[in-house]
Amino acid sequence: MIEEMRLKDLGVIADATLPIGRGFTAITGETGAGKTMVVTGLGLLLGQRADSGAVRSGAAQAAVEGVWLVPEDGPVAARVREAGGDVEPVGEGAAELYLGRTVSSEGRGRATVGGRTAPAGVLADLADDLVVVHGQSDQLRLRSASAQRDALDRFGGDTVTAARTAYRAAWDAWRTLDAELSALTGDRDDRAREAEQLRAAIAEIEAAAPLPGEEDELARRAERLANAEELRVAAVTAHAALSNEDGAPDVVSLLAEARRALERISGSDAALAAIGEQVADLGYRATDASVALSGYLADLDESGPHELAAVDERRGVLAALARTHGSVDAAIELLATGSARLVELDDDGDRVERLTAQRDAAARELDAAADALTAARRDAAERLGAAVTEELHALALPDARLTVDVAAAAPAAHGRDDVSILLAPHPGADPRPVSRGASGGELSRVMLAIEVVIAGVDPVPTFVFDEVDAGIGGAAAIEVGRRLARLAESSQVIAVTHLAQVAAFAGNHLTVVKGNDGAVTASSVRRLDGAEREAEMARLLSGLSDSDAALTHARELLETGRTR
Repeated sequence: MIEEMRLKDLGVIADATLPIGRGFTAITGETGAGKTMVVTGLGLLLGQRADSGAVRSGAAQAAVEGVWLVPEDGPVAARVREAGGDVEPVGEGAAELYLGRTVSSEGRGRATVGGRTAPAGVLADLADDLVVVHGQSDQLRLRSASAQRDALDRFGGDTVTAARTAYRAAWDAWRTLDAELSALTGDRDDRAREAEQLRAAIAEIEAAAPLPGEEDELARRAERLANAEELRVAAVTAHAALSNEDGAPDVVSLLAEARRALERISGSDAALAAIGEQVADLGYRATDASVALSGYLADLDESGPHELAAVDERRGVLAALARTHGSVDAAIELLATGSARLVELDDDGDRVERLTAQRDAAARELDAAADALTAARRDAAERLGAAVTEELHALALPDARLTVDVAAAAPAAHGRDDVSILLAPHPGADPRPVSRGASGGELSRVMLAIEVVIAGVDPVPTFVFDEVDAGIGGAAAIEVGRRLARLAESSQVIAVTHLAQVAAFAGNHLTVVKGNDGAVTASSVRRLDGAEREAEMARLLSGLSDSDAALTHARELLETGRTR
């Protein structure tokens, strides 16, 4: 629950602290005093979008701070710690949580959660576990089919939640299979064309049989063959210098002669013997080089113009592959991966058959889940209609009857049900959807009755009602106040109201007082009790805070509220 909230430079409120606490708190004040700013500030603390227009005229920024009492080890405290903040234990398993939000006149803002700066989205994450806010726009929202369905599902509790979760899982499974099957059958011609092109490409690549690095090797061979005559002359000259078969002096013969000369006298000097070994090694190497040159010349003689033509032809084949596929390496990669893709494309017929069977099975599961969800909703609808009808009787609609209709609809993510809340305001009237047949006052009471009933099965820590009494008065207003007080027995209730009949039932009465310093209108908030509260009640009743008749009526209302 909210223990305290402080507003600074928000709207017309310069600086105000709202002591709230448990039970039912009513907030009243003159028109334009800034009562709605209380709800606006609360919205900022719950992560709603910041509006620079809410900053008080002449101020640099608006600030809102709130102190909540939360379970020390509950989901709210866990989310706060996850965001880097913390709560302050106050004993008996409870802790205080500090939230803050600032909005500058330029539109920039900052949020704090548990003493640490955090994104405003963290405030929004906490909102569902902290407060339910109902303004006049929420009464209008009750006219929408989705809001009516959400209200029924909340009332249905765990039974409806489990059925809805199972349905959503079946829905997602069916949608996935249906989308895959639709894509497969929808582009069947494109896939057939792809298979034909891929098959031709693979056949071309297999016929060419390219090898990794083959292009570079062919380039080297082509360069060698193009310069064959120059290579032959160089090799013959070198071979003749190393080993001349015509008897002319050559390197091998001269090294052999030098080796023999040194061997004859090497025994007389070890240094000379070492040199002789070096000369012998040179002779071996020269002989090896001569043999290698002979082999090279023999190979060069076998490589004629015909081989150069073959190399050029092979390079042309590889160049054609590169033009088609971007590079020879890409063609080799396609050959490695294309076969698997071709198998997949050729399997389209079998895949369609398999997916159709799987989708049909998923559709049957979806039907079963939808039937279970519909049954759970219809059971909850009957109970919700009876309970809300009873509440409406206590809210000065003694002859009203509310029913919740669950009708078949096209399958969607939320189920295949259309939920309509129908109201027959008096005997003999046909039930009509609240979206069309309910007046503003009736809609306010229907919304309040629904919240009172749902709170019995799905408790919410704090309810905030912004002029929930719009469009009503007299006895109906008294019953609204009585029901807000009843709701406050299980939840904290904060109501911004302009009716004394509602405020009379509050255990905590705050008023927003408007003042004028000659330049800027400012407001402050005071807790009322005793004569001050009687005067405010009289003002709400008659517009005059010192009217004897109004004061007498105010005291009667307050006594009614105390003895409810």
